[in-house]
Order: sequence, then structure tokens, then C-alpha cells
Amino acid sequence: MLVMFGISIWYKTSQASKPLKLGVSFIPSYATSLGLDPKQTMDSLLDINIKHFRLTSYWNEGEPKEGHYDFSQLDWQFEKAEKHNAKVMLSLGLRQPRWPECHMPQWATNQPADRWQPQLEDYIKAVVERYQDSPALESYQLENEFMLKNFGECKNFDIQRLKNEYKLVKQTDPDHPIIITRSDNFPMPMTGQPRPDIVGFSVYRRVWDGTITKRYFTYPMPAWYFGYQAGLQKILTGKESQIHELQAEAWPPNGQSMQQTSVAEQNKSLSPNRLKDRFDYGRATGMREIYLWGGEYWYYRKEILKDPTLWNVATEEYKNIQ
Repeated sequence: MLVMFGISIWYKTSQASKPLKLGVSFIPSYATSLGLDPKQTMDSLLDINIKHFRLTSYWNEGEPKEGHYDFSQLDWQFEKAEKHNAKVMLSLGLRQPRWPECHMPQWATNQPADRWQPQLEDYIKAVVERYQDSPALESYQLENEFMLKNFGECKNFDIQRLKNEYKLVKQTDPDHPIIITRSDNFPMPMTGQPRPDIVGFSVYRRVWDGTITKRYFTYPMPAWYFGYQAGLQKILTGKESQIHELQAEAWPPNGQSMQQTSVAEQNKSLSPNRLKDRFDYGRATGMREIYLWGGEYWYYRKEILKDPTLWNVATEEYKNIQ
């Protein structure tokens, strides 16, 4: 334990001089599902000084018909980022953020892997080629928590597929770093192949346990634990780490949707004080690039539920970032 804590202190000290990049995940279809205008939502996030966005390139949205690409959704997001001198981490692959995690188009669902995988690779390559020269593009996130088998509607965990996709992206665009992510509960560093340029951590703090206790559960890991994990990763592989997904959105109980959940119930997993704590917790890990999960939700609370408390906390945090 003392060795772990010592590594965390060393890591945090070694990172302290680096600028803090505080970003947010943004998914237009989720904003729409909450009753929001996605363009207005992104504009509002930009207005509170968010300059780093984690965007998605869902396969089912980008290739709704086999062989026919539609980049209109991503195009306007990149245009807004470029206009405001914001930077983009672009998610690639079959598995990308938010349920059902694996966003396969309907036309590919009954195809065998040896048919849909080449088409997925063609789509990934098309996405990379379209945006690699954008001044907003900063990095790629390849597949989201690829080996996490107990969450999401995903069936293919072939590590060779991940290796092939990594090689494809590197060959198509050797100039931008690739992030590969892990779940916060995975205790070991990423030392195998493919070895990413940057390791991403998913960090969730307070969730609804629908299996055993049937109540809210707060993960007991202190912030320094993730500093230790990032430090160990740096020692063993020389690779940098970031938090690609820090929970900053309520977790409704019993599988309810957000719209079915009262503000009082939402506050049990994410109140304004808890949101402030999320920002503090992220910084306390020592990692200097942190993407919050929940920007659309903060705006939903403000615009639809007429409760600006979370939005006010976020505004205060982001306005102090250079």
C-alpha cells in the first residue's frame, strides 16, 4: 500500500507542471433523446468555455445503408469545434460510448464476422480520412473499453480485430495519437498489444447496484489509486494516461430512464455538491486530461427540468481553465 501511494505521489508531482485539459463527452443523439436541440446544446457547452470534446462516429449513424456513408452529423460538430478553436478526441470503431455500446448498423447484424469486419474497417478508414486534416482533431479513441464483457450489448471481443483496427488507423493517419481505454475496475496496467499512445481510464463513482443490494453504491477507491495506476503505467510502458470518461451524470435506479427520474432521485447519485466533488476528484488523480461524462445531462437539467444547479457548477469549473 505504501509503495502504491508513493507511486501516486511521484506521478502527480511529475504531471503538475502540465496544463489541465478539462473536456466533455458530447453525443448529439443523446441530447435529442433528452428533448434537447443537439446543436444548441453543443453551442451552450462551447459558451461555458469547454474547449475539448470527445465525439463519436457511430457506425450505425455513419453508414445507415450498406456502402453509403453519411457524415452530416459529425461535419457540423467539427465545424463548431473549428470555429471556436476547440479540440476533438474522435471515437472510432464498433464499440463507442453510451448504450448499447456496440453501435452496429441494422444491415450488418446478421452478417458473419468475416463479412462485417472488413466493412467496419472501411468505415473507420473513411472517418479517419475525412477528419485527419481538421485543425480541431487532437486524437482518436479506438473502441471503448474493448474487453468489458459485463456491460453493453456486445458480442465480439476478438483482440485480433482490435490489433487490425489499430494498425489501420496508424497507417492511415500516423500523426495523431491513439487512445485505448480500460475500465476503472481493471487492476492491471495495459502492457500487451496493441499498445496505445495514451491509456484512457473510465472512472465511475456512484452507481445504482441493481444486482445484490438494490441501492446506490459508491466505489471506495480514493483518487490517489488512479494516480498510482497511471504512474505504474508510465513506469512499465512509458505511456501517458488520461481520464476519458469521468462520471458526472446521474445514474437512475431500477433501469429507469432519466425522464422517469425526479430531480430529487437524480441528486442521490449526482447532486451539485457531488458534481463539484467529481471535478476535484479528477484533478486529485494527477492526470491532466479529463473528459467529464454528462454535459448533455447538465443542459437537460437546466433547460428541460428548469434546474440550473449542475450547469452553474460546470460553468464555474470551466471558466477557470485556460
